[in-house]
Amino acid sequence: MKDEQRTPPVLTGDERATLTSVLQGQRDTLMTKCTGLTDEQLRRKAVAPSELSLLGLVRHLAEVERSWFRNVINAEGVSNFFPRNEAGERTDFHVEDADPAESFRIWEESCERSRAIVAAAESLDVRGHHEDQAYSLHYVMAHMIEEYARHNGHADLLREVIDGVTGE
Repeated sequence: MKDEQRTPPVLTGDERATLTSVLQGQRDTLMTKCTGLTDEQLRRKAVAPSELSLLGLVRHLAEVERSWFRNVINAEGVSNFFPRNEAGERTDFHVEDADPAESFRIWEESCERSRAIVAAAESLDVRGHHEDQAYSLHYVMAHMIEEYARHNGHADLLREVIDGVTGE
């Protein structure tokens, strides 16, 4: 996997530039982990007994982007992209019949919308709410970096099991 496919971190910029670049680097890492795979490989649950797949991670992170940036920070009230099933279970990780191209389109559009929300924010002190809890944009950015970093660790393992490719 080549690092030139990833956004380099801002090493001496202000806090917004630094957080934004690190988050984008994490997004780029997920895309890199998925590059060059077939639809079947993207759907593969490669580490038993886990239900995780690379495509499931992409769908899940689309939901996370939507939830934190659009709903918490921007108060848009946007419904889930992948609604719960009849049993009330989340379906972002249910990928058997999922269209990878559509899933990646939703994730990429979610990331673009999130970047626009961050760019338009007056400062990192802007606050949003989920139920009775307030969250600053600063917190959301830090949380998103953690969320992607954790799932990119999963993606590393999944990709290595799928085709032996390793990398940072």
